[in-house]
Amino acid sequence: MGVKSKAALAIVVLLLFLGSLWLQGGLDYHWDSCIKGYNHMNKLHHLSNGSATTVVDGSVVIAVCPGQIFQVSLLLSHLQAAPADPSDVLLEPYLASWDELVKFMEALGPMVGLISKEIETKTTLIRQLATLPEENPEAELNPEILPMKNGAEQGAVSHTTAYRSVRSMIHVELERGLVDFHQMTDSGCRTLLRLHRALLWLKLFLEKLADTPVTGRLRSPSDLCREAYQKTLANHHSWFVRRAAELAFIAMPERTFFFRLVCVQDQDELNMVLTKVVLALEEVYNRTQMMLEEHGMLDLP
Repeated sequence: MGVKSKAALAIVVLLLFLGSLWLQGGLDYHWDSCIKGYNHMNKLHHLSNGSATTVVDGSVVIAVCPGQIFQVSLLLSHLQAAPADPSDVLLEPYLASWDELVKFMEALGPMVGLISKEIETKTTLIRQLATLPEENPEAELNPEILPMKNGAEQGAVSHTTAYRSVRSMIHVELERGLVDFHQMTDSGCRTLLRLHRALLWLKLFLEKLADTPVTGRLRSPSDLCREAYQKTLANHHSWFVRRAAELAFIAMPERTFFFRLVCVQDQDELNMVLTKVVLALEEVYNRTQMMLEEHGMLDLP
C-alpha cells in the first residue's frame, strides 16, 4: 500500500474514531484536546540506535534509554512494584505503568495515539477518585480536569486508604454502593475493568512482538497488533469500532522502529526485553482478573 493510500486511510480512521467509542467508555475529550494530542504525537521522537540491554549472570538488565520519551525500564519497574500481598495490586504503580504505556502508544503514531487519549481519561478518573475526601465519597468529580502529561506529577498524587489498591477500591465502592451492575457509572471498578481489558490487548501484542519463530519470516507489527485486538478488545466493541480499529493498525510502524523504541539492536534483544515486560504485565493482569472475577465485575456495563 502506497503512502497516499495510507494517508487517506489515516484520515478516514481519524473521522471514525472521533465519532465512535473506545473501551466502551466514549471518546469524551474535546476537539481541542484531540488537536493538541495530534500535534504532540507528531513531534519528532529521538530514538536511540544503541542498546540499553545487558545480560548479567543470566538475567536481563534494562537500563534507561537516553533521550527517549517512552522508557521500557520505567514501565518494568512500575509493573514490578504493583503486586502486593495477599494477591493484590497497588493502584499508584499500576497507574504509573499506564503512564508509560500511554507514551508507548503515542510513539506509534496519531491513530494508535487516539486510543491512548481515552486511556488517559480513565487513569485520570481513578486518580480523581483517590483524592476525594473519604468523608465525602460521593463528591462530584470535576468534569473539566484534563489528564496530566507528567508521569512523576501523576504518581505524586496522594491516594486515600480506600484507593490504595485494587482490592481496597473494590471493597469500599461495594460498601458505599458506588458500583452499578446494571447501568454505566463512573465508578473506579468499572473504569478499572476497561483498563484491564486494554492491558490484555497490549500484553498479547507485546508477547507476539517478542516471539521469534524458529522458521519463517517475522510477521509485521501491524498484523500482530490486529490479531491481538481481535482476540481481546474486539469482543467488547461494536462492528463500527472494530472496523475503525483495524484500519488504524495499518499505519503502525515496522519492526525496526520497535527496536529503537525499546533501545535494542535486534530481534534477540527485543525478545529478552519484551519477555521480561510481558511476565510483569501477566502478573498484574492475573491478579486483577482474579479480584474482578471474585466480585462478579468482569461484565460491568
